[in-house]
Amino acid sequence: MRVLIVSDLHANLEAVAALPRNFDRLWVLGDLVNYGPNPAEVVEFVRENAEMAVRGNHDHSIGNDRDPQCSARFRAMAEETGRYTRSALNEEQVRYLRNLPVKATVAAEGIWFSMCHAAPPDPLFEYREEDSPLWLADAIAPGIGIELVGHTHIPFRRALENRLVVNPGSVGQPKHGRAEARYAIWQDGKISLESVPYEVEATVAKLRRLPLSPQVFEDLAFVLRHGRVPSAR
Repeated sequence: MRVLIVSDLHANLEAVAALPRNFDRLWVLGDLVNYGPNPAEVVEFVRENAEMAVRGNHDHSIGNDRDPQCSARFRAMAEETGRYTRSALNEEQVRYLRNLPVKATVAAEGIWFSMCHAAPPDPLFEYREEDSPLWLADAIAPGIGIELVGHTHIPFRRALENRLVVNPGSVGQPKHGRAEARYAIWQDGKISLESVPYEVEATVAKLRRLPLSPQVFEDLAFVLRHGRVPSAR
């Protein structure tokens, strides 16, 4: 059994296309859309291939016309790409995003996994880093062996007394310092954090053609090229 676990695809088709295809099951931890130039294609990839997907804050924003509650540095990027994303998706695709669950539980090879985009108490919006003490206080259902989360775009594995918390990082907008698509693989009773290069400049070229202000384009391109948040203006 080989499970591909991904999060934060952010409408980046080149990054999605670089992911391995030799998987038996696909689990998606949310944020299919916004920031990237191919929301419709990425939504369709998930619809066609994912055994389970949960809703991220950007999926919630597009599906329900709500504020994604981004950090101040990303607010303009989310607003401008959000307008483009709404224009690029059809009603069925928007409804798909709106109806994604905010939490899920799945099993593979006798191990139970919990899935959410951010953190269990606030599955859409809480920004929680690897070393947060709050992981220790979460009320997790008995029997969960691995807790899968995303949202921060930073990959990590943290072993707790009763479970392992894993963030695969971001496929479409990594922020760990390298321009590569991040993901996790569950196979033979082990979970590993993986990465793969992709055609970053092809995604940047698509962004250049979108109806974005010059500053938002430059900020988005910077994140893709450098894998980190742009400096404050």
